[in-house]
Amino acid sequence: MNDPIGDMLTRIRNSQLRGKSTVMTPASKLRAWVLDVLADEGYIRGYEAMTGADGHPAIEISLKYYEGEPVIREVKRVSKPGRRVYMGVKDIPSVRQGLGVSIVSTPQGVMSDAKARAANVGGEVLCTVF
Repeated sequence: MNDPIGDMLTRIRNSQLRGKSTVMTPASKLRAWVLDVLADEGYIRGYEAMTGADGHPAIEISLKYYEGEPVIREVKRVSKPGRRVYMGVKDIPSVRQGLGVSIVSTPQGVMSDAKARAANVGGEVLCTVF
């Protein structure tokens, strides 16, 4: 697998289109940090580390719905393995005039765009969520 974050976001998108309540993804620290931001911003209910059916570490993500519709309407991968996207603190985009969130990997950890601006740090823009 070349793009683990893109794979996880696609699993979330596909599961929400099917109306699933949970989705499984292979475990990694970066995936857990991205899920921490999604949970803090209220886009997912939470996640739990566990062992998958094949014996490898996995993460079970609890998806969130509001009145039958998925809370995550749109999720896009910005920085990809073939083209990394780095931005300074002044260049970090606001998603849908601040209604969405950009997830940024900074030297101080993975955080939302608002927290990155507050901490005055830039970094790699991993994805945008609305």
